[in-house]
Amino acid sequence: MSTGNGADSAPAPRHTTSTKTPAAKGPAKTSMFSSLRIRNYRLFASGQVVSNTGTWMQRIAQDWLVLSLTGSSTAVGITTALQFLPLLLFGLYGGVIADRCSKRKLLLITQAMMGLTGLALAALTLSGHVQAGHIYALAFVLGMVTVVDNPARQTFVSEMVGPEQIRNAVALNSANFQTARITGPAVAGVLISAVGSGWAFLFNGLSFVAPLVALLLMRTGELTPSERAPRSKGQLREGLTYVRTHPELLWPIVLVGFIGTFGFNFPIWLTAFADKVFHAGAGTYALLNSLMAVGSVAGALLSARRGHSRMRLMVGAALLFGVLEMAAALSPSYWVFAALMAPIGIVGLTFNVTANASVQMASDPVMRGRVMSLYVMVFMGGTPIGGPIMGWVTDTYGARIGFLAGGLISAAIAVVVALVLGRLAGLRLAVDLRPGRPHVRFVPTAASAAAARAEERAEERPRERVAEAA
Repeated sequence: MSTGNGADSAPAPRHTTSTKTPAAKGPAKTSMFSSLRIRNYRLFASGQVVSNTGTWMQRIAQDWLVLSLTGSSTAVGITTALQFLPLLLFGLYGGVIADRCSKRKLLLITQAMMGLTGLALAALTLSGHVQAGHIYALAFVLGMVTVVDNPARQTFVSEMVGPEQIRNAVALNSANFQTARITGPAVAGVLISAVGSGWAFLFNGLSFVAPLVALLLMRTGELTPSERAPRSKGQLREGLTYVRTHPELLWPIVLVGFIGTFGFNFPIWLTAFADKVFHAGAGTYALLNSLMAVGSVAGALLSARRGHSRMRLMVGAALLFGVLEMAAALSPSYWVFAALMAPIGIVGLTFNVTANASVQMASDPVMRGRVMSLYVMVFMGGTPIGGPIMGWVTDTYGARIGFLAGGLISAAIAVVVALVLGRLAGLRLAVDLRPGRPHVRFVPTAASAAAARAEERAEERPRERVAEAA
């Protein structure tokens, strides 16, 4: 990417094959809810509100059911790993499929299949025949469907709203998901206590009717479909090569991979702090999660107000995220720890939204599905790797050391990526401890400064000759 310093903003997509724009598209200026002016996206977001609530209900009910059937926390971990393992193993192939096919048609298939997994689990549970093996199998099937659904759903956003509103739509998607993270578990808790887990699964299965109806009601003439990649050999390798040769894609994905793998293991750390450090129960764990979810919603809405996705904001948010995690790990009391949950949620969502929008906007539309599948693979697919590692560190050395390690890794990779991007842009890190001056900033290297001066002199010579001739 290049806007002078090379690390500030993502360029608009390089080409599309359609000149159509969404008919109801709002002005270029971005407000907090500007993408909702577009009818197709408004339908999409409405459907996602319902299905995301159902998804969070199923997550809570599924974990509780596995624990009830087996009495084992390890079994709960196995269920989670099986759901995310397909992203790690097959995530890139999902991107190839998304690049070859109509995103809307793919989503009609994947959303229907996800609804069917919920209904199957509901039938098994309500009939009294459910076993842990059934839950494992359906979790893996759901993960396999997600392999295709994730890149198709993420890249479909740009087809609905166009490049001007990508960041706003991505931020609102995150706010949508995090709002469901607050309401879904609360509703699930009431249902599980009142009538059992099976009804939560039934609600989740039926909730996918909403996005399916939304997709069917969309005006396809108002979409801006990107060019489909033709079937050919080596498309997976082509996608990896494309990312490797584009630093504006490679380094954000590297940053997302490290932080997703080592910095987002909150179920491990928050349960450990609630139990081992603060000697509290499930209510405290739920409260900490809710505080972080509230912060995440606020972070998503704040991100929706920004009109640009800048790499320096992405890297800065990643660094602050790591620092806040380290501060929480060393917090002297429960109240200080709890007070840090909302800021961690705000900064974590700011990082996620900025990275997601930057990568989408910097990708060639014909490659976007493969790029986003790699993005999702390293962010979510790292859970089966980072979770056990951070869990072992937390069990062996304590909750504070585990949380501190996650924050330290996040902050360290943010600094490394900042230095690499700065070097690629011809910048170096300058530290100035004098009062009244910026203490840490990037300045041009001697070579880039000399090149800039030479370019200025080259531009001045024609003007001087014109002045002499006059």
